[in-house]
Amino acid sequence: MANLTQDILKDCGLPLVFPLTETVAGSLPHSADKSRVETIRATVNSLTVFQKEGVLSSRRSNQSWRLASDEGKYLEGHDSAPAPLAFLTVGMVASFMNEILALAKMRSIEIEDIKLVQDNFYSMKGSMLRGTMTAFAHDIGLDAHIKSSADHQALQGLVIDAMAASPLNGLMKHENEALFKLYHNGRVVALDDMPELPGSIESPDFIPVAASDMVAGDWQDMLVRGGMTVKNDSTSHLRAGSSLDDHQDRLLHLRGICTLREDGVKIIEQQLFNPHGSVFTFLSDEGPEDGGQGRAPNAASYISAGIGFCFMTQFGRFAKMQKSKLKAYAIVQDAHFTLGGASAGTGKPGEMDPLETYVFLESEEDDDFAKNILLVAEKTCFLHAFSRSKIKAKVKVNKI
Repeated sequence: MANLTQDILKDCGLPLVFPLTETVAGSLPHSADKSRVETIRATVNSLTVFQKEGVLSSRRSNQSWRLASDEGKYLEGHDSAPAPLAFLTVGMVASFMNEILALAKMRSIEIEDIKLVQDNFYSMKGSMLRGTMTAFAHDIGLDAHIKSSADHQALQGLVIDAMAASPLNGLMKHENEALFKLYHNGRVVALDDMPELPGSIESPDFIPVAASDMVAGDWQDMLVRGGMTVKNDSTSHLRAGSSLDDHQDRLLHLRGICTLREDGVKIIEQQLFNPHGSVFTFLSDEGPEDGGQGRAPNAASYISAGIGFCFMTQFGRFAKMQKSKLKAYAIVQDAHFTLGGASAGTGKPGEMDPLETYVFLESEEDDDFAKNILLVAEKTCFLHAFSRSKIKAKVKVNKI
């Protein structure tokens, strides 16, 4: 693994998001529950302590995308790519948009214009070195701005029902304990205090994605960095590296603003209020089998990337704070989703299986270190906290 001072994502010259020429999507495992027809595999590799890249493969669309993530000054990162939490926010609001539009069509509600503004909140409390640090996920806010001849009550019901139809509903409404398999220096390490996956898979190769793996084309507009987010009441004045302090008691606030391009591609502006970070603009599109054209990563891929990136950050953070000899680390994470209840016409709430994550560590430490860092990473990962919490949404509909 490269050192912290390198900005590999900038120096490599590659776009932050691009499709890959080869995909493993066709060989991805199925869920035991046949209703989970979509599997997203996230293979996430650490490039430096906080810079990461992920290959997101969708079994349903048979597409694979390379996505990149970084951290800002709060973790002494370069801010060269979005923070991990941004990806879940983007995937959530894109999924909600999919279901709102599909359900409106089913109910013959004409929507002339729409903008969704979603706010996500997290917190972290405790001491990392004392083993008390814990991440928490909190209820979200969704403001829907809709131009339509339908009345307010119809639009309010539309948005609430569409959110329940989203596959993310299964992550929000249930307390899902993830399953893990731990490999340390090429060997399986039995877990004492965590649910363990059966079976095994091959280790990722830890080699970064190369330009030769990219589908030919101009992909620079898939993910574009803007200026710093305008500060709000949530923004605290933290010094650089403050998120590496042993004791934490802080609130995190992100926002995703989703609108539609004329061709139907979703444009999501992500804002990071606390810790204070840059604005990034994402594009999202579903595959042809789900009403899109596969011109950008789908909502489920962004959701899976966010969880994987956030989990990986906690390994790097703990290793840096402990000054441990963690040389390389990667995960392979499988997420099994149903299709959207509205977009697929099933009329059912969206569901999702507990995450299945294979963790690969290479270090000069013993197996007890490997087991401990996995336990700490799960406990301090905001999006694993999201997965094992019941999350509510405060919905507000504004007629344009």
